[in-house]
Amino acid sequence: MTPNERTPERDWFKSSRSSNNAACVEVRFMGEAVAVRDSKDRGGPVLDFTSQAWSEFIASLRADR
Repeated sequence: MTPNERTPERDWFKSSRSSNNAACVEVRFMGEAVAVRDSKDRGGPVLDFTSQAWSEFIASLRADR
């Protein structure tokens, strides 16, 4: 199965703070999992995280501000 078969385009989004240069990551929430991919290579690899791991990652980013 390819990443795009597994993760339909309509469910992906990127931050409203991202620029228009396509140098971003896109995220998709899938129940208890979160998928992340490179916006420049939408057919490329996808990183999958548990919802808890993703929440902890985001919390660590916010704490470092």
